[in-house]
Amino acid sequence: MKEIIHLLLYSDLGSELNNLTLFAFRILFAFELFYVHGMKKIRLKNGKQERVPNPLHLPEKINAFVAVFSDTVVPIFIAAGLGTRLFVLPTLGVTSIGYFVVHRNDSLDVEDVPYMYSICLLLLLFIGAGTYSFDNYLIQYFNN
Repeated sequence: MKEIIHLLLYSDLGSELNNLTLFAFRILFAFELFYVHGMKKIRLKNGKQERVPNPLHLPEKINAFVAVFSDTVVPIFIAAGLGTRLFVLPTLGVTSIGYFVVHRNDSLDVEDVPYMYSICLLLLLFIGAGTYSFDNYLIQYFNN
């Protein structure tokens, strides 16, 4: 069990500068995701919320929940660095579906947005949150 927790939570990029850079990246990325995409999903515009595409034909409530969760709740966990590798998965799923399914026939300037988000989320999935994170504090707790 300790090995699984260590595998999921441990992330150290080797130097203070690298870990501080990753911390800044996480904060800025999470803010952008929440402010630009999350707020559109919870804010009413002309009495209506943003319509979320449903290319997988899931039940509407499940589709809306996943989209809202991945753009409003996940960024909070990313910014805090709490369960980062696990919490990026739903948003990575949404952005990947956006890239490969929803925007596959669009121009590059439209297709670019889910692509860039997917790349950023893959980075966080593979390298984790770094030492300036709640994940790091949890690792230290479990190692003691």
